Amino acid sequence: MRGLLTTGCQQEAATLAHMMTQTATLPRPLTALDGLPPPPVALLLGWHILDARPEAGWIRIGFQGRQEFLNPAGFIQGGILAAMLDDTMGPAVFAMTEGSLYTATIDMNISYLAPARLGLIIGEGQVVQLGRTVAFLEAKLIDEAGAVIARATSAARLVPADKALS
Repeated sequence: MRGLLTTGCQQEAATLAHMMTQTATLPRPLTALDGLPPPPVALLLGWHILDARPEAGWIRIGFQGRQEFLNPAGFIQGGILAAMLDDTMGPAVFAMTEGSLYTATIDMNISYLAPARLGLIIGEGQVVQLGRTVAFLEAKLIDEAGAVIARATSAARLVPADKALS
């Protein structure tokens, strides 16, 4: 991962990693995600839980739009936004199932509604339907001004977390 991040981003990533392991002090409900070591993509995207209602299958995730994510037009590249959407929907299932189910995305449909700029990007994910083997999910990304910048729907295969994460 060091090759992908500048020194400043490495310091931010270390700070975020520390924040993600210290979630017990946050004024929000604890989820099955708390205490898990953050994967490299979470560090890269600046992923951190802002709020959650696990029983309702809803989660709010904060991401950091960084300079390294910009396309030639100066906006965050769509593939990065897709990763943020995907990394909002899967955790909604994981939290809702108290860490028993992991998602493997089958398909994801995205609508890009506005350009995404540097700074805080908030993802809100919702479990629409949780079946025995497939989940139907939706998410949106919101910028600091409150504008919706992208929406997604997804179908995801449900995998027992003990098999997927071992």
